[in-house]
Amino acid sequence: MDTTTLAAISGNIATIGYGIATLGPGIGLGILIGKTVEGMARQPEASGQLRATMFIGVAFVEVLALLGLVTGFIFV
Repeated sequence: MDTTTLAAISGNIATIGYGIATLGPGIGLGILIGKTVEGMARQPEASGQLRATMFIGVAFVEVLALLGLVTGFIFV
């Protein structure tokens, strides 16, 4: 195989890998936000603290998605 073909194959593999890497954070965000809204519905007086904690959690989950993207660029 020549280098052009290998580069195209590795680019496709990196794209598939990033797609798979976004599944975990996507599911995590859905669970995180859903449980926060459920907690706010059960205890409206704690909604401020729940919202602040949710935003910190969202930031950590998004780091995982960005890590998957950067890893794809580093290893290609």
